[in-house]
Amino acid sequence: MIWKRKKPKSKAWRIINSVTAIIVLPFALIFVAPQLLAWPHKVVVGDTSVYAEAPISSEINRVLARSDALLRRSTIYSDGYGKQIFLTDGGWRWKLLAFRSSGAFGLSRPLGSIIINRNSVRENWVNRGDDIGGIRSLSSIIAHERTHGLIRTHFGLLSDLKVPTWKREGYCEYIAGETSLTATEVDDLRRRGIDHPAIVYFEGQAKMQRLLDVEGQTVDAVFAE
Repeated sequence: MIWKRKKPKSKAWRIINSVTAIIVLPFALIFVAPQLLAWPHKVVVGDTSVYAEAPISSEINRVLARSDALLRRSTIYSDGYGKQIFLTDGGWRWKLLAFRSSGAFGLSRPLGSIIINRNSVRENWVNRGDDIGGIRSLSSIIAHERTHGLIRTHFGLLSDLKVPTWKREGYCEYIAGETSLTATEVDDLRRRGIDHPAIVYFEGQAKMQRLLDVEGQTVDAVFAE
C-alpha cells in the first residue's frame, strides 16, 4: 500500500473549525450542566437541588413530595432520578435549554436534569402557553419527566428512539396521574380535525391503564411488544 501524505488543511478551514468549536462547546456544556446559566435562586430539598429564576416558595417541599409519591407507583422504580430541577419563567433560559421543544411543559435530559417551562411553585402549575391543554400541575410534570429517567435506565438510553411515543409518553402520563386533555376535549379536537400533539399522550395513558390495570400485564411485557 502506498501512503499518501495528507494535504495540510487551509488556514480558512482551521479558522472555521476553531470558530465552530468556540460556538458549539458552550452549548454542549450548558446542555449537560444547565446550572452554568447562573440561576439567581437555589434550594436543596433532601437530595434534590432546585434552581429557579424566581424566589422558590416553601411549597416546593409539598410539590416534590407528591412527585416522589407518584414516581414510587412505578413497578420499575429506583431512586436517583430528576435530582436537579430547573424552574424557568418561560423566557430565554427555557428557550435556550428547550431548543426545538419550547412548546413542552418540561424536558428530561438523558443525564438526569429536568427543565420546566413557566410555572408557579406556590400554586403548583406549569403553563406551556396553549389555550387547549396548556396548564398542568407542577408535581405531575416533574413525576412525568422523572419517569422518562426510569424508562431510560430500565430499558436503555436508546429507548427514546426505539420505543414508540405512545408507550414512552403514555407510561409517563400513567405514573404522573393526569393528562393535558380531557376526553371531551379530545373528542372535540377530533371532530374538528385538529391533530393536537397531546392526543398521543392521552391515548397512550388510556392504553397503559388498560394493559397494566385491566389486563394485568407487566411494564416489561408492554414495552417488549
